[in-house]
Amino acid sequence: MSYTLYGSPKSRTFRVMWMMEELGQEYDLVPAAPQSDEIRAVSPLGKVPALKAGDEVIPDSSAILTYLADKHGALTAPAGSVARAKQDAMTFRILDDIEAQLWTAARHSFILPEGERVAEVKPTCRAEYKRNVDKLMAEVDGPFLMGETFTIPDIVLTHLANWAISAKFPEPSADFAAYLKRTRARPAFKAARDKQ
Repeated sequence: MSYTLYGSPKSRTFRVMWMMEELGQEYDLVPAAPQSDEIRAVSPLGKVPALKAGDEVIPDSSAILTYLADKHGALTAPAGSVARAKQDAMTFRILDDIEAQLWTAARHSFILPEGERVAEVKPTCRAEYKRNVDKLMAEVDGPFLMGETFTIPDIVLTHLANWAISAKFPEPSADFAAYLKRTRARPAFKAARDKQ
């Protein structure tokens, strides 16, 4: 199957690039900014990334990661298993508790119209981000979020940690920094990073 990925490596598109590298899958990257003509031509949502798999288009980075993991049988627990339910719960928790803080701060920094931005919300987002990351890391038993196996939530959390750096969110704690050192040391992460 041929894959075409629409988006920018400096967005959630990086998650899909990293997944493709982990899976050893070739893909074409079409530069597209959110709400651009390029992305709207394939996805009416206007959000990046979008993945064209054959003739079908899949929007949303988390949906794309799950699709690719299931299709290629890697980086995920089997669909329908308790392990998969726990993995999905971890991914949703990261999106709800950690990504939401970064997204809210970004919206109030440069996305919303100026008159709708509330700068005072950003310190709260930073504090909540740190609390949620620290709580999550205190619960992690293995080298990766789901134990010994690197899975989708590791890609999402590492990407968010990179976003947090550029957003000037709190520095990672020692255990989070050690975790990030492991995930960023993966050859596929480096290969995706080198394509930016």
